[in-house]
Amino acid sequence: MLAVLLSMSFSEESSSSSSSSLNGDAYALLFNALRLIPISHYLLALSLLFVIVIYNFLEFHFVEDLFSGFRGSPVRLTFNSSSPIYDGVVSKCKIVHGRYLVTPWLSSPHIQTAFLHFFGRPPCFSYRRQLFRLSDGGMIALDWLMGSTAGPGDVFHANNFISKDDTTPIAIVIPGLTSDSAASYIRHLVFNTAKRGWNVVVSNHRGLGGVSITSDCFYNAGWTEDAREVIDYLHHEYPKAPLFAIGTSIGANILVKYLGEEGEKTPVAGAAAICPPWDLLIGDRFIGRRLIQKLYDRALTIGLQDYAQLHEPRYSRLANWEGIKKSRSIRDFDNHATCLVGKFETVDTYYRNCSSSTYVGNVSIPLLCISSLDDPVCTVEAIPWDECRANKNVVLATTWHGGHLAFFEGITAAGMWWVRAVNEYLGVLHSSPYMHVRKKVQEPGLHLSTESSIDQGPYLNVSEDGMVAAVGNEQTRNSIVGDHQTNSEMVLDTEQDEQLTGAKSDAVPNTDRTCEPPANTPDTELRNLTASVTSCLNQLSQRNKRSMWLLAYVAIITTWPLVGSALRFIFGKKRKNVLSATLTKR
Repeated sequence: MLAVLLSMSFSEESSSSSSSSLNGDAYALLFNALRLIPISHYLLALSLLFVIVIYNFLEFHFVEDLFSGFRGSPVRLTFNSSSPIYDGVVSKCKIVHGRYLVTPWLSSPHIQTAFLHFFGRPPCFSYRRQLFRLSDGGMIALDWLMGSTAGPGDVFHANNFISKDDTTPIAIVIPGLTSDSAASYIRHLVFNTAKRGWNVVVSNHRGLGGVSITSDCFYNAGWTEDAREVIDYLHHEYPKAPLFAIGTSIGANILVKYLGEEGEKTPVAGAAAICPPWDLLIGDRFIGRRLIQKLYDRALTIGLQDYAQLHEPRYSRLANWEGIKKSRSIRDFDNHATCLVGKFETVDTYYRNCSSSTYVGNVSIPLLCISSLDDPVCTVEAIPWDECRANKNVVLATTWHGGHLAFFEGITAAGMWWVRAVNEYLGVLHSSPYMHVRKKVQEPGLHLSTESSIDQGPYLNVSEDGMVAAVGNEQTRNSIVGDHQTNSEMVLDTEQDEQLTGAKSDAVPNTDRTCEPPANTPDTELRNLTASVTSCLNQLSQRNKRSMWLLAYVAIITTWPLVGSALRFIFGKKRKNVLSATLTKR
């Protein structure tokens, strides 16, 4: 029995040794076979693997387009089934009812977006600049291109004025984050819109377009005050010209929020919002999710830091400058800058309060919204599908591809699909009876502020001559807005590069025109004192009666101790004299 067991164990050991030798021989044979494969084949395989990884990482869709015969994808329209805007306007627009085909060699949302930023192929023309002073002392640049000067194949110099009775439509363009009138997509839009015979004005954000910050107020994703003042000013200045508004990216968010705030009161006849972020909180979560989105987040943060660098003196005083320099994301920048300047408690509070998705339901004018489902910056997750479908004034057009504000088309990528779609939509709307007409006429500059209610109450204004008056923000705002016509300057026939470098000097004449005070003679001082007292009385008479009685009550209470002491002294002395005379007679 023992002999049998020993023989079995010996046979097992011999078989295992033979199998290990065979395995070793198999690996040796495989290694020798791999050595026989040429190195060029390995390089080809690695290249193919790299292409597959990049194809998926950059979300290319060239193969899909190839298999579809480069027919493009249909545009999806979301609207209310009983929408008069769709039935009377959008249903007549052929472009949004067609198909969109991406330029084949730009068949990636990231490649399209990068191409727009670095190249873009913008048309060549020059703006006519108007420096516009805002109610809080800030200044922005309004860059004009007149439709009467636009024609195909020319270099344009817009050098004519608009008369008050002109009925030519005016398109107001609100750029995106850290973009101004020099951006490629803005120039595409302005050029093609003006070529249709419309007058186009780009409302640059504060601190952009070469204009310095002149107040302690900065724009943000929900700052609608500047758009409101510009629109009211243009409506007051050119009352017979219909106004149309076009917002892009953050500018689209501002535009939709403004339209939702104003409702029927806005003088805008129709609007278009291109690639709005809709919900900033969802967008913040999205842009920090994947590696490719983090690259966009970092690139946009660098742009915001460059913007802050231009206005370092004010940012260093109003915000956390060290935090701004160390910011690695948009959220970091908003935490150290936007929230401190805009008086938001937290970054999430800022995002919630400034998201346009909560305002789109209140839009009361025809609004066309265009978004791309592969937008690498503004995610499809934030699109308010139900809100757009519930509002009869809103039509949402979405495409499968297009990137962020790109939508290049044609073999040479010379055109942008959304620019054609917006121009067709606004043209059909202008010729239709569905243009919005302002029902409640307001004085320009009289509007509700988005600032805290603490700043809306009356406060005491102490003048140099010691007069005290109870004043409120409404009167101050109205008086400043009334100076728009005198403080606005026109810069004619200036090239874009000259505007970017010389706009700071353009604002200087506003301060140089102040008159020197006259010599302080006695007569002059008396006249000045009389005029100041009269001015203060007139100012008080314009207030409600409570202010007058309140001021009289304060005056009596504050002067009563002095007056009472004087009366007690005078009447006490007279009484003492009377008593002494009476005792003397006795």
